[in-house]
Amino acid sequence: MYVGNIVTHSDAYYNVCSKQDISKAHNRPGHDGKGGTLPVKQIGKVVEQLLNGPVRQISNGVNYLLMGGISMTTSKVGQPRILAIDAGGTMTDTFIIDDQGEFVVGKAQTTPHDESVGFLNSARDALHYWNTTVEETFGGLISGIYSGTAMLNRLLERKGRKVGVIVTAGMEDYLRLERGIQTYLGYSYSDRLHIVTHHHNEPIVPRKRIFGVRERVDVFGKVAIPLYEHEVREAVTRLLQLEVDSIVVNLVYSFKNPTHENRVREIAEEIMSNNGHRRIPLYLSSELYPLRADFPRLNSTLLEAYAAEPSREQLQKVRTVTRERGAHFDLRVMASHGGTISIDARELARTMISGPIGGVIGAKYLAERIGTHNVACTDIGGTSFDIALITDGEYQIKNTPDMARFLLNIPLVQIDSVGAGTGSFVRVNPGNRRIEIGPDSAGARVGVCYPEGNVDTVTISDCDLVLGYLNPDNFLGGDVKLDRQRALDAVQQQIAEPLGLDVYTAAAGVVELFEDNLKNSLLGRIIGKGYGPENYTLLSYGGGGPLHVGGYSAGLHFEDVLIPIWAPIGAGINVAWDALADQVAEEFAKSGFAREQIQFKPTIRMQYYGQLNDLEFQSPVSRIEEPGDLAQLIAAFEDLYAKVYYNAARTPDFGYLATRAIMTASVDVEKPILPHREPAGELVAHDARKGERDVFWKHARHMTPIYEMEKLQPNNVVHGPAIIEAPACTLVVPPGRTVRLDQHDIFHLK
Repeated sequence: MYVGNIVTHSDAYYNVCSKQDISKAHNRPGHDGKGGTLPVKQIGKVVEQLLNGPVRQISNGVNYLLMGGISMTTSKVGQPRILAIDAGGTMTDTFIIDDQGEFVVGKAQTTPHDESVGFLNSARDALHYWNTTVEETFGGLISGIYSGTAMLNRLLERKGRKVGVIVTAGMEDYLRLERGIQTYLGYSYSDRLHIVTHHHNEPIVPRKRIFGVRERVDVFGKVAIPLYEHEVREAVTRLLQLEVDSIVVNLVYSFKNPTHENRVREIAEEIMSNNGHRRIPLYLSSELYPLRADFPRLNSTLLEAYAAEPSREQLQKVRTVTRERGAHFDLRVMASHGGTISIDARELARTMISGPIGGVIGAKYLAERIGTHNVACTDIGGTSFDIALITDGEYQIKNTPDMARFLLNIPLVQIDSVGAGTGSFVRVNPGNRRIEIGPDSAGARVGVCYPEGNVDTVTISDCDLVLGYLNPDNFLGGDVKLDRQRALDAVQQQIAEPLGLDVYTAAAGVVELFEDNLKNSLLGRIIGKGYGPENYTLLSYGGGGPLHVGGYSAGLHFEDVLIPIWAPIGAGINVAWDALADQVAEEFAKSGFAREQIQFKPTIRMQYYGQLNDLEFQSPVSRIEEPGDLAQLIAAFEDLYAKVYYNAARTPDFGYLATRAIMTASVDVEKPILPHREPAGELVAHDARKGERDVFWKHARHMTPIYEMEKLQPNNVVHGPAIIEAPACTLVVPPGRTVRLDQHDIFHLK
């Protein structure tokens, strides 16, 4: 996706969204040892990749054992064509599809210091099921897409670069004052309604590194006050003395007239050249996010320097290792709007939540095929819990979204992220003796239970292990060994003793609080949409999805709970559409697709002149050549406006403003297909039961049956309490719940 200025109106901009279609595949991918499901996310990335043009994903590294399932292939069937990668905070997953629609999945631990290592480990793990190697395979791939959560995790944990900021004088307290709406993001609907509860974020740039310079461009883009250049020199010099890694420039109405921001850059480069200072990058809001709404523009540009740029270095490493092994495809990254962009794109912050986006795309793909129209998507990783809603078969894109309690002006598939995952640290506040979870996380280091991770603070995974939910000898199929005694000792010392509880009650209390937090976040999101849980099917995936879905879905009465076992105006508008089509074609050409193979779908955002909010819809015409074409476009806008705001709210006398031109395009490529197995009976075969384990359920310990996931058959029903294990997956069935496996290898939790 590309964003820049267009000439139709000084306040307009355009988006390019190259969309591809992906392919058929089946085989039963697996989960991670924390009970997650990958391929829903991977299919999303593949579908997205395929909905978004040649794309590719990258994952973290260690070893992942593909769990048994339908159409499991032990030798290569066809030519591998599509590569999708999901690099989470804890695990890296790869999803590879061949030209026959068969697919394999690999999994490995993420390697945060160099994500290319984890990616290669995961890719090797996937390809060994086809008895081939990355060196033999990568040269034949036509498309690759990367998605991950490293950038989002960096923001959630506030571990970004040291950034300096230059703003218009008088606006230096931007980040301390915030927008009012940003201070109550994440609170319940009742709190928002009465503005009872609010909380100011800790600024990611402290006040001492924010400098104001006198200047002013007015709303029409005219210079009202010239730039005080001596103040710019003082600000740049001071920031260089503070040894910042980069400088962000955000001046009022610079999206109308970037002259002053450009001059700030010239002065800064002059100072760095003449005085022997080290050269650091400058980020101008007028170049990266030239849109109205000053505060979201600052946030978006700031995140580019703070969190996105470190991720670019990782992506370049991944591209390097693929090319060293013969790859010719253009490595792309899933963007927040559901499209893909090049790793060299200036606006890399658009990939902030590329990992969760893949899950939503995959969920939509799955919902279409099983006939479900309303889906609540939940993704639990090592660091965050991500929620998205698919309503009437569509997900929503927000143009001024919020992410991690930041208002942005980046088009984004609407996802809410909560800083709570299976790797989140758990502490007892010594002042009030309350349990606090996150937002910082152990990520790929799992917890105290993983000796090689060098973690000293208890995590949710440690509590899961103490309670018996996790098998210490079956994490990643046994390739990663966990030490239950270390987890017991740590929970006893850090949680149980300060609270005056026994170790099992303390661990159970932590997990219950964790799941209640997830439940409240999920419920608030659904109610805020104007629906209830009974209107939705809950889809659980990600590293910790199946492990905790029984807890956070309890009492919400969803229509169904699914756990896929294979998932862990006028001429100006024409000019814009034509320009976007050319750019889309260029992107597809990088992966060998000719322009005639591409299906283009022009889209536009419009509003009544003078209003603040616009609406997006697919254009009923491909070009505007005559008055009748424009009339059709206006009629489509009027119809959508009446649906959103009621018919009486339409105000055509105001006139119309086209704020964005968008071009979506697709090409046909291979797509994954759902597994399909012949149904069996409800009774579970005797050999599917592995044994039993002592597990703590709520207030007591019980010997609990353990089942082998790959030996369960369609229509088998397992009654809780029970635990279902695979080499890379753990599904927990709490007491009073039952789970049924359907013919598509999807568990239904009742």
